[in-house]
Amino acid sequence: MATPLTDQEKRKQISIRGIVGVENVAELKKGFNRHLHFTLVKDRNIATPRDYYFALAHTVRDHLVGRWIRTQQFYYETDPKRVYYLSLEFYMGRTLQNTMINLGLQNACDEAIYQLGLDMEDLEEMEEDAGLGNGGLGRLAACFLDSMATLGLAAYGYGIRYEYGIFNQKIKEGWQVEEADDWLRHGNPWEKARPEYMLPVHFYGRVEESKEGARWVDTQVVLAMPYDTPIPGYMNNTVNTMRLWSARAPNDFNLKDFNVGDYIQAVLDRNLAENISRVLYPNDNFFEGKELRLKQEYFVVAATLQDIIRRFKISKKGSTGPVSFDSFPEKVAIQLNDTHPAMAIPELMRVFVDIEKLDWDTAWAITKRTFAYTNHTVLPEALERWPVGLLETLLPRHLQIIYRINQGHLDGIGALFPGDLNRIRRMSLIEEDGGKRVNMAHLCIVGSHAVNGVAEIHSNIIKNDVFRDFSELEPDKFQNKTNGITPRRWLLLCNPGLAELIAEAIGEGYVKDLSQLQKLNELVNDDAFIRDVSNVKQFYSLYLQLYWHKMIPIYIRILFATLHFVPWYTRYKNPKAPFVPRTVIIGGKAAPGYHMAKKIIKLITAVGHVVNKDPVVGSKLKVIYLENYRVSLAEKVIPATDLSEQISTAGTEASGTGNMKFMLNGALTIGTMDGANVEMAEEAGEENMFIFGMRVEDVAEMDVQGYDAVTYYNNIPELKQAVDQIQGGFFSPGQPELFKDVTNMLFNHDRFKVFADYEGYIKCQEKVSQLYQNPKEWTQMVIKNIAASGKFSSDRTITDYATQVWGVEPTDLKIPPPNEPRKALEETARVLMEK
Repeated sequence: MATPLTDQEKRKQISIRGIVGVENVAELKKGFNRHLHFTLVKDRNIATPRDYYFALAHTVRDHLVGRWIRTQQFYYETDPKRVYYLSLEFYMGRTLQNTMINLGLQNACDEAIYQLGLDMEDLEEMEEDAGLGNGGLGRLAACFLDSMATLGLAAYGYGIRYEYGIFNQKIKEGWQVEEADDWLRHGNPWEKARPEYMLPVHFYGRVEESKEGARWVDTQVVLAMPYDTPIPGYMNNTVNTMRLWSARAPNDFNLKDFNVGDYIQAVLDRNLAENISRVLYPNDNFFEGKELRLKQEYFVVAATLQDIIRRFKISKKGSTGPVSFDSFPEKVAIQLNDTHPAMAIPELMRVFVDIEKLDWDTAWAITKRTFAYTNHTVLPEALERWPVGLLETLLPRHLQIIYRINQGHLDGIGALFPGDLNRIRRMSLIEEDGGKRVNMAHLCIVGSHAVNGVAEIHSNIIKNDVFRDFSELEPDKFQNKTNGITPRRWLLLCNPGLAELIAEAIGEGYVKDLSQLQKLNELVNDDAFIRDVSNVKQFYSLYLQLYWHKMIPIYIRILFATLHFVPWYTRYKNPKAPFVPRTVIIGGKAAPGYHMAKKIIKLITAVGHVVNKDPVVGSKLKVIYLENYRVSLAEKVIPATDLSEQISTAGTEASGTGNMKFMLNGALTIGTMDGANVEMAEEAGEENMFIFGMRVEDVAEMDVQGYDAVTYYNNIPELKQAVDQIQGGFFSPGQPELFKDVTNMLFNHDRFKVFADYEGYIKCQEKVSQLYQNPKEWTQMVIKNIAASGKFSSDRTITDYATQVWGVEPTDLKIPPPNEPRKALEETARVLMEK
């Protein structure tokens, strides 16, 4: 067995991770010691590993600050159209290593830390994940910020600075237990508070009508304090900003209580205001109509739009007199990441009409040209529908505006389709069935100039099914923007061995142009390259094993894998049966209130407990449930994975990005034709993936004909055996009835139709086992998949958004670094504007 490389060997001098210069190393060591002394007020005698991490983080941040300021100066000089990405989630993960890579400091920092007698990997493990997201939607937003900076776009991410991020998951006796993610308890070296830009946000109150128009009065005010985080592009000196808002109570909050003597209670009540940014809602695929969530959604958009308008007003160089908003859509593009920031549409109308005194039609035309909307789900339980009564209490003026938007919208439909009351009912922003509710997806569609899905198949479903009436009315409004991932984090950072191997083979250009990976097709039959790729994969498998010794979104379809490895277990108990050793790794967090998902986690851990302790099975089969799956853990698991399971029911997964990360890192895919899997198969060829199961049209046909789980159960022996063992208590002998509700759901309430695809899945897994026994052919298929993954760079996705939605052009111009004179900045700005 190969000996794992040391940290220094693993990060040998790789040019794409920066050059080690004597001056660089000396400067970094000097900065490290200065911060340890002056910032942390420690010396080496009493400093802890966390102190060393903070000293390094502040040292790296020093290299960001000049570029950050220089970038804002550059934007002032060029006055570009600015892009604002509004998202309730930014799942950033860790920042240190990503920043070192994008600034070209990785190797110099490695060397400096080595000379200081410290271990870089130990310091990196000190950093808390910034878990300000539930999963795919928040991580996508993080990848997009990286790409926007790398492509030189004047872009800003806006969200909430949650005090507690996605909960930490503990597995105790097989059950998920949630613990608060107090990610800020040690401080955050990457953020900068900006109290000078604190803004008021209003709630409750009432609306007064007068000759001058509507006035929203008697409101309760909460202050929004901005915290800025720098977002560096890759090796281009661009550093953009992510601005996250934190709720603060004003000093006079509930002051009337003080006037009657209850000062203590008045101070304690400040928490009511500040609770708005206290915690991330731990669910990205199930809508709960909670008042606090609506407060969060309005809080972020109200503060953000004030900030956007402030910046618009001060960036109009040379303008005099009253500000004209006619050019607003030429200078501002706002992207709504799902419906969570949808209240931005009525809020911008409120600002334009009530405060800036624009007439309604002008304000509405500007608003529609400014906003664009990304839809992320077709699952009905995930679509936001806010009760009218709640909006009337919390945001009374906005409800009036929504009603007026809806009236104009329905008048237009009525004129085009006279007497078609069903169409009017289907397309209304206000749903009447089961109590009046505002359909936020409809609001986003009506109030935006562009609507997109996040994979070709998903975009077709929303165009031809979910929002068919709207796409028939405005077909050009609907687009596709297939998701992507940043290769900086998901290759250079997490898989430096493979990144260097590729750079040696085809050059370094692929880091900013991932389509260049196609050149690897020329090496599919190169024995030396095949061996090197195989060795890299083996190294990361060993590395992951070592990590496990250190540390000791789930949904119903994950039962697929469980129902598969249960029969494996029975088969592997036969000492004469042929086998391919497998380690099954499953990770994910169940929403705290999602009973069935928690029960499935318990089932997986129960099966793992039996399988892993069976001496007959031994090392043939292992089942591992990854506790507290998160970005930093994914960075370790993905490079070590051989087979990626992407097994959603066709038509239910919008896109997925985990599939792309595994593909880029050399894992083969077994999956259904759903989400981005379809485009992955188009790029790599279906013959280079393990595709099984129903297609979208098959699922639609089954919905019409009916799905009978019992028929599949009776006709597939392995499936019957697995289900019988689960419901008979084989894996829970002390509680035989423990998993009855799981099997009951599979038989009676399974809209994901797990049994229908089971037989195809089993046969496909046999193909996997056959190919894995031929290491050369397996690795050749790996190389073909890596070569085909170029389309799935978030750089490509953002370029499509920029040119087709936002009306801006990416640039490869490099902003002059801070040590060059201001004149160089002005010259670069002139060149860009001439372009």
